[in-house]
Amino acid sequence: MSDPHDADAVRASLAAIASLLAPAHPAVAGEVLRAHDSPHAYVSAFGDRLADRGIDEPVDNLAWIALIDALDAHGLLAEFDWKEDAQEVRDQLRRLESRPSADPWVLFEAEEMLLPTERFLHACGRRYREIGAALAVLDIESDCYPVVGLRAVRADELTALAARAGFPVQHLGTDRRRP
Repeated sequence: MSDPHDADAVRASLAAIASLLAPAHPAVAGEVLRAHDSPHAYVSAFGDRLADRGIDEPVDNLAWIALIDALDAHGLLAEFDWKEDAQEVRDQLRRLESRPSADPWVLFEAEEMLLPTERFLHACGRRYREIGAALAVLDIESDCYPVVGLRAVRADELTALAARAGFPVQHLGTDRRRP
């Protein structure tokens, strides 16, 4: 059995991540904490959403999946297939509520739009960094990329909180990836 203090630290980290990525949407933290505290109730309440992921009962990373789904529902996350078209990636990133106020797309070169998905996402991350923003993948160990945007100065905070909660984050456009 796990130490209850560890569960408290995970819970606090998940709440802090939700607040960091969705400061204007407290419902995101509510969903994440519900998934953490009452996984069966969460699965029952969000069964339709979870069915799209093939989840019909609590799983170990349910709170992380709840975070991703809640961020997506509030326009704060874009989820890309491993073979997504660069234009689709661009369109979805432009629709994010957390997009930077300066347009990083003016920095892109035509050749970058021809890159495969993973390399294009890293190019996006580099361009976002140039204007003080960051892109991060909330890794769910799948063939997709759940991507969030945030201010670059908060990227290390996200990584530290995710590590404390036991979930991996990959910063796009950098070599940083931590569990």
